Amino acid sequence: QVHVVESGGGLVQPGGSLRLSCEVSGLPFTSYVTAWFRQVPGKEREFVVTMNQAGSFTYYADSVKGRFTITRDNANNMAYLQMKDLKPEDTAVYYCAVGEAIPNWKVTTSYEYWGQGTQVTVSS
Repeated sequence: QVHVVESGGGLVQPGGSLRLSCEVSGLPFTSYVTAWFRQVPGKEREFVVTMNQAGSFTYYADSVKGRFTITRDNANNMAYLQMKDLKPEDTAVYYCAVGEAIPNWKVTTSYEYWGQGTQVTVSS
């Protein structure tokens, strides 16, 4: 059974930093692309960033480029999202997703397995 579990969310002040973690089990992690999406109530889930299986390719949404960094640890089936210079508009539930064959990096239906999400709130 596949499990995708996010952690690390919380409340942070504007300009602060957080690191989200994603633990994946039940599949050959090195064969899967990893991505982060986020969602606020009443809006569609929004693409944040994706990374290929080897960690040699990344693609960021313009809204987070230069502030967020995705990494992955294939030896331990983990992915991370380091977020810095956080803004109130970054407030959302953040989801980790994995997919084996990705026809479109930014589309939710490209990813087969999802975590339950972790809340990030940026507020003073």
